[in-house]
Amino acid sequence: MLTDQPLTARTETLPNGARTAFFDELLDAYNEPRPAAAQVVEQLRRLGRSELESRQCLADLEILTQGITFAVYDDGTNIDRPWPFDVIPRVIDASEWKTIEAGLTQRLVALNRFIDDIYNERSVIEAGVFPIELIRDSVNYRPECRSVRPKYGAWAHISGSDVVRDSDGQVYVLEDNLRVPSGVSYMLENRAISKIAFADLFARQSVQPVDGYVDKLRELLVALAPDDVRDPRVVVLTPGIYNSAYFEHSFLARRMGVELVEGHDLSIGDDGFVYMRTVSGRERVDVIYRRIDDMFLDPAELRPDSTLGVAGMMRAWREGKVAIANAPGSGVADDKVVYAWVPDLIRFYMDEEPLVPNVPTWRCLYPDELRFVLDNMRELVVKPANESGGYGVMIGDRASDEELAKTRAAVLASPRNWIAQPILALSVVPTLCDDGVAPRHVDLRPFILSGPFSYVTRGGLTRVARREGSLIVNSSQGGGSKDTWVVDMTHPIPDSTFA
Repeated sequence: MLTDQPLTARTETLPNGARTAFFDELLDAYNEPRPAAAQVVEQLRRLGRSELESRQCLADLEILTQGITFAVYDDGTNIDRPWPFDVIPRVIDASEWKTIEAGLTQRLVALNRFIDDIYNERSVIEAGVFPIELIRDSVNYRPECRSVRPKYGAWAHISGSDVVRDSDGQVYVLEDNLRVPSGVSYMLENRAISKIAFADLFARQSVQPVDGYVDKLRELLVALAPDDVRDPRVVVLTPGIYNSAYFEHSFLARRMGVELVEGHDLSIGDDGFVYMRTVSGRERVDVIYRRIDDMFLDPAELRPDSTLGVAGMMRAWREGKVAIANAPGSGVADDKVVYAWVPDLIRFYMDEEPLVPNVPTWRCLYPDELRFVLDNMRELVVKPANESGGYGVMIGDRASDEELAKTRAAVLASPRNWIAQPILALSVVPTLCDDGVAPRHVDLRPFILSGPFSYVTRGGLTRVARREGSLIVNSSQGGGSKDTWVVDMTHPIPDSTFA
C-alpha cells in the first residue's frame, strides 16, 4: 500500500459494500485487482509513494534526455514541450484485446471498401444504404480522385481509431482517424520509458510487444510501390519543423531508415515521375508516406497557395507512378457524420455484424434527430464533423450558458456538420497526480495498417485527462499519456522475488 494513500479509484460505496463510479482498468468494484492487472497492482501497492515518484522522475528525465516533445500552438507561437507521461500503466487482458483487434480490422476493411466504392461504382449509394448528400457536402471529398484504383484497394493505409470504455465495461469505437493520424511514435516511446521505470515488472509480466510496428509500417509502404520497381525508395513527407507532429515524422523516418523530406525537396520530372534532390543528383521516389493534409499536396490541382506539396503530384499518383499513403481522398470517411453509418457499412460490404460497436450518435442533418439534440444539449456531447484534437467539442453538463448558446447557433447554421452523443462515463486508471494517486479518465488509440495485410498494434496510445473530472485527453489541451500493457494470462511468467 502506498505509504500515505491507498491505490484506489473509487470514492462511492454502495450499501452492499461494493464501490462504484467509473470502470477502473486496474481495479474491480471491490477495489481488488483485475486478473490481468494483479501483478501491476501488487507492485504498486508495495511501493511507497516516494519510490513511485522517484520512478516518475526517472521517466521524466528519460523524456528530456531523449528529446521527446510535442508542439502546442499558443497565441500564434509554436512551443515545444516535454511529452507528458504518467508512469502507472494501463492494463488490458489479451483475451479481450483479441476481440478489439478483430473489430478494428473488420472496421478498416469496411471503411476502405467504402472509400473505394465512393470514388468508383457507388454501389452503397445505389443500394440506398448511404445518402449521397453526405458526399456532395463533404469537405474531404476529392473529385480529383474519381475512378482511381489504389493498389490492394486500400486508401486509408495507416489509421488510428479512438476506443473508449463506458461505466459498464463496454468498449466502443468513438471515432476514426484516416487522414494523417498521429501518436504512434509516442506509443513506442512510452513503452521504452516504461521498461526503464518498471524493469522489475516487465520481468514478471507477459506483456505483448509493440515495437514491431515500425517494421510492419515499412513492409506495408514498400509493398505499395509500383509493381515494376524492384528496390522502392520510400520517403516521409513532412510540413516541416513547425508542425505539431514533427517529432513523430522524424522519429518514423529515422526508425524506418528512409528520407524525411519537405515539398521543396521533391519535383516532377518530364517523364511524370516524382524525384528527390540528393547530394548525388535527382533520385526517383516510389512511395510517399505523407504527413500533410490533402489540400496541400498539389498546388496545381488543390490549394494553389500551398508551398508544402509539389505541382503535378496528384497526376503522378493517378497514373500509378508514385504511391501515396494515406491516399488522397481517404478523408471522405474521416468524418464524424460518416462515422454514424459505419455499422451499416460493415453489414453492407462484409455481411457481418460489428464486433466493436459505435457510440450511439444523433445526426443533426435529420430534423427529428436535430430536434432531440437541441432539446437535450445539457446531456450530450456535441461535435463538429471535421475538427480534431478535441477542438469545437461541447460537453453539455460542463458548458457555460454562453458556450451552449454558441454551439446551438453553430448547429442550426449547418446541421449537416454536427453530431451528438451521450456523455460517456469514460473508464479511469489510477494516475500519479500532485496530491498522490487518483483516478483519471482515459481513451485509447490503437493503430491499424491496411494493404496487402492487416496489422493492429497490441494496445495503443492511452491518453489520460490530467485534470480531475476532465474528459479531454488530448495533449494539446492538457492531457497526458500512459503505456498500455496487453497482458497474456495464458502464458504467465513464473513468480519471483521483486528486485
